[in-house]
Amino acid sequence: MINNVFKIFAVFIVGTVGGIFADQILWPYFVEKPLFSEYRLEQRPIYVTEQVFIQENDSLQNSIEKVNRAIVGIRTETKTKKILEGSGLIVTSDGLVVTSADLLPKDSRTTLFFDGKIAAPKIIQVRENLALLRIEGESLSTVGFGDFNKLKLGQRVFLMGIIFSESAPYKKVNEGIIKYFDQNSLIHTNIFEKEGSKGSVLFDNQGNILGLNVFNEEGEVVIIPIFKIKEFLGF
Repeated sequence: MINNVFKIFAVFIVGTVGGIFADQILWPYFVEKPLFSEYRLEQRPIYVTEQVFIQENDSLQNSIEKVNRAIVGIRTETKTKKILEGSGLIVTSDGLVVTSADLLPKDSRTTLFFDGKIAAPKIIQVRENLALLRIEGESLSTVGFGDFNKLKLGQRVFLMGIIFSESAPYKKVNEGIIKYFDQNSLIHTNIFEKEGSKGSVLFDNQGNILGLNVFNEEGEVVIIPIFKIKEFLGF
């Protein structure tokens, strides 16, 4: 009987000492080793979140820079001396530019601003609310088109265009979401802009062009979808 008590007591003492040794010495030693630190779960979500955030920011900045190079400014003087201002998109490296037809009324004089240059474009065709121009150039910057069928309600989108000031034209980026698609497949966003935003382009966070802004009377950004632009261009 006494022997059994001593055995139980000895096991208890050994277990206690072993537990203290493992907790205070072994675990702190091993937890700092690469094998253990790799699986330190309480830190892993913080690391992944920061990494994704940084990658998203880098991706967006790259997309903005890519689209930025393909945007042109458009300034038109009508026969009544009214000035119209907006933007357009270079769609081919040899100088084809698509924009809003509202910026090119009949018998007007149009000037394009791009890459620090000023050019007088040739009007190729105007159909409904789109216009196609040509400027002289080689190896001009272009950007890829998005897939209309993959667009989703609430998707984050970006608008870029040229704003004309008294000193010099400058480029502006705005951000919003897709609110809805109407019966004509026009894309409606929650972005509101001034009149000068006609012809500005909508793109996603990968830099893919989603459409061209035609603007409505309430100041809402309304986008002609990319598939209609491609049909107009014959792509």
